[in-house]
Amino acid sequence: MLEVNVQKKLGSFSINVVFLVKAPGITALFGPSGSGKTSVINMVAGLLKPDQGQISVNGNTVFDSRRGIDVPPNRRRLGYVFQDGRLFPHLSVKSNLTYGMKLTRKDEQGVSFDKAVDVLDLGTLLHRRPAKLSGGEKQRVAIGRALLTNPSVLLMDEPLSSLDEARKSEIIPFVLRMQKEFLIPTLYVSHSTDEISSLADHVVVIQSGEVASNGKPDWLSSET
Repeated sequence: MLEVNVQKKLGSFSINVVFLVKAPGITALFGPSGSGKTSVINMVAGLLKPDQGQISVNGNTVFDSRRGIDVPPNRRRLGYVFQDGRLFPHLSVKSNLTYGMKLTRKDEQGVSFDKAVDVLDLGTLLHRRPAKLSGGEKQRVAIGRALLTNPSVLLMDEPLSSLDEARKSEIIPFVLRMQKEFLIPTLYVSHSTDEISSLADHVVVIQSGEVASNGKPDWLSSET
């Protein structure tokens, strides 16, 4: 479970959002470009510090401005999939995947390497370098690396935005299968109604830095 209540001023732009991500399922942060979605997910990850507020993961506080709590990103147990994957170019797919595992204590490792490879269909790619992968393959590897950190919550910041429509259609079934197999609560940022309607169990609509709507995706078209 992820509880978020944050405020942040970025120049003349203000963010003030409150929402809850329940387990399991995919909660989408949906809204137009510039609405503050990525800033919110970066505050959750610990990459951007809120001015005020609280963030908790499974009941554990990782940020509280009043109590002076600000847990470093590497100790929040959050997996992050960026827009561009950010794979290590000098490492093979296998080494990119196991890099995440090295950051996790053995007694905390939940998702097995073999299971992640199977669910994301990475078996034939393990010895390739990122330069030899398609955009869709890179994102599947990035998802696998995040999963293998054994996150309490998975953060995905517009992971399909750099892909063409064919590659997007290729990746969506993998995201759905990942969610079904591992049941990891996921916060998914997107401005694509097609992605949200295909993936999301719950939608938080962000407009001008605030929560405009919060509920099931079936009302998305009438609320935006």
